[in-house]
Amino acid sequence: MDCMDRMMAKPLEGKIAIVTGASRGIGAEIARSLAGAGAKIIINYFSNRHAAETVCSEIMEAGGEALSVRADVSHSAEVRILFDAAIGRFGRVDILVNNAGILLSREIADIRDEEFDRVWNINTRSVFYALREAATRLADGGRVVSLSSTVTRLMLPNYAAYAASKGAVEQLTRIFAKEAGGRGITANIVSPGPVNTEMFTTGKSEETIKRMAAMSFQGRVGEPRDVANLVLFLVSDEAAWITGQNISVSGGAA
Repeated sequence: MDCMDRMMAKPLEGKIAIVTGASRGIGAEIARSLAGAGAKIIINYFSNRHAAETVCSEIMEAGGEALSVRADVSHSAEVRILFDAAIGRFGRVDILVNNAGILLSREIADIRDEEFDRVWNINTRSVFYALREAATRLADGGRVVSLSSTVTRLMLPNYAAYAASKGAVEQLTRIFAKEAGGRGITANIVSPGPVNTEMFTTGKSEETIKRMAAMSFQGRVGEPRDVANLVLFLVSDEAAWITGQNISVSGGAA
């Protein structure tokens, strides 16, 4: 294959990808990016059907294939339904992107039991349930990417519950990488810094956002595309020898 052929090729042609929490923000951009590379996408959402179907329409209008599936991935039965829907429609699953998550910013002393449980259920249990399904249902040679965060390294005040939930995601994914490696499956973690999404900007002043942007070497917050570009590489054949790694996408901030 010459250089021009490589530029025009779709490296994920024929691959089937589940992206959890893909109706908005980073998840939606990952879905669009993988679809642009040729993958057929299962767009998981929980509450925002309109947003999920909008992403589906964008992918299909660009010539791709996509299916939106409502599932609360904090419940194991619904994660099974998500995999059932993907396999029922496309025959298998090659790629799993664990993106679904919520943010809680509050001091430990002020976190209520139900708030901690909600963060843990959505951010951590969802990944455990998805990895458990992937252990037996992901195709040989498959790819897993789990989204964490640089807050696990920065020890920022107010982020204890969120950082704890993402730290657990990192360990689950690393151990899955070793357990599934014999089937040629890779599993990696992508840890974004601040990214220009609704989840990041909500409740923050312009001054706070500017201060966090200044932490990067380029003086800006990330964009969803910055994260999606790395995920696209990690699920490609070119990343077959990269597994069990935690890669930061933060402009050098952490």
